[in-house]
Amino acid sequence: MLDLLGSGLLGSIFGGLFRLAPEVLKFMDKKNERQHELSMFRLQTDLEKMRGEFRVEEKYVDYSISQMDTIKEAFKEQATTAKEAGWLASFITAITRPGLTWIAFGVYVAVKAAGLTIAFQTNANWAEVLTKSYDEDDFAMLNMMLTFWFVGRSIEKYNKS
Repeated sequence: MLDLLGSGLLGSIFGGLFRLAPEVLKFMDKKNERQHELSMFRLQTDLEKMRGEFRVEEKYVDYSISQMDTIKEAFKEQATTAKEAGWLASFITAITRPGLTWIAFGVYVAVKAAGLTIAFQTNANWAEVLTKSYDEDDFAMLNMMLTFWFVGRSIEKYNKS
């Protein structure tokens, strides 16, 4: 009788376990499915973020291209106007920027030369006058003019080709 009862008990236990096993597997599968959906959502979100950044970059490139086209048209218009205005107007237009630069540089050199001249006339230490009168601002202004002309010319030559 105990064998009969023991095998019935064992059968009940195994029957219950086999009945619960699919439910446990479904639960674990649902958990994995939710994790999968969450990771897919994250990937989709990252993809949309990258698409948005790409669209912003695309608009920036379009804006830059339209800006360059506008500058190009302005140069064409300026060239046409200069041709129609004659050689004197073209000369004045062409000499304006370099002329103003040379005037600024000339005034700069004249001020420095005047300082040295005053130092010589008053028997001051001219080396000290020169080193104290040439500071970071002077260096920045000189670099600005040189960079404007030499780098600007390089860019213009690059754009023409």
